[in-house]
Amino acid sequence: MEIPEKAQAAALERVAALGQQRAELLAQARALLPDLRAEAVEAVRIGAQRSRVQQLSRVSTGTLYGWLRDAGVEIRTEGAGDDAPP
Repeated sequence: MEIPEKAQAAALERVAALGQQRAELLAQARALLPDLRAEAVEAVRIGAQRSRVQQLSRVSTGTLYGWLRDAGVEIRTEGAGDDAPP
């Protein structure tokens, strides 16, 4: 006879292990962000295409442009012409 509590405990142990692994991976990802941000900004500053930097960094366009804006890199607004205000 199977005891439901044993199956439940085993399932909870698997959930706990996976939850711990996920937390560790998220912490590693957060630790990489400052270096990724700096390298992405540097790549754009030395002439890399922004779309390629965004693609390779695997961050959203909004995140990349936020990093660039915070770093003082000029961001053109969509549809801005030569006479558009900065």
